Amino acid sequence: MMIREATISDTAGIAKVHVDCWRTTYKNIIPAEVLEQLSYEQRTELWKSNISSEDDHQVYVFENEKGEIIGFVSGGPEKSGEYPPYEGEVTAIYVLKEYHSLGLGKQLFMRFLQHLSSMNIHSAIVWVLADNPARYFYEQLGAKLVVEQHLIKMGDKNLNMVAYGWENK
Repeated sequence: MMIREATISDTAGIAKVHVDCWRTTYKNIIPAEVLEQLSYEQRTELWKSNISSEDDHQVYVFENEKGEIIGFVSGGPEKSGEYPPYEGEVTAIYVLKEYHSLGLGKQLFMRFLQHLSSMNIHSAIVWVLADNPARYFYEQLGAKLVVEQHLIKMGDKNLNMVAYGWENK
């Protein structure tokens, strides 16, 4: 298994992981109609745009022995400037459920931090749904809870987001 930079040819695989992870991770958290509306085609187009953009957004994929994408991480510089001292942002990190508890998420995360470090960015923030039990993954990686409430609307439901931050000094 290996981690590498994503290419345009990876977008369908990334989209599959993205949709499948949303449907397993957020079942009973995000309204069912929102999850049902997700499509591989729509997410493939999103990831084509993300990977081909000219900004500093970066995507890494984790491949299994068969060359199938089983996880990914993405992000770049934190754009809002609202959360100093966090200069970087993890915008997505997902690993297929059947590969959980193998340390793959941690490897993806550490690879992304290396990327940020190469850009002279030594801190990062990530937003996660407060009801997502995977949020404790970030605490295990040494993150601190930095924002405890940020409401967003999905479907007909208000959901609370929290933010975790890291500083690598």
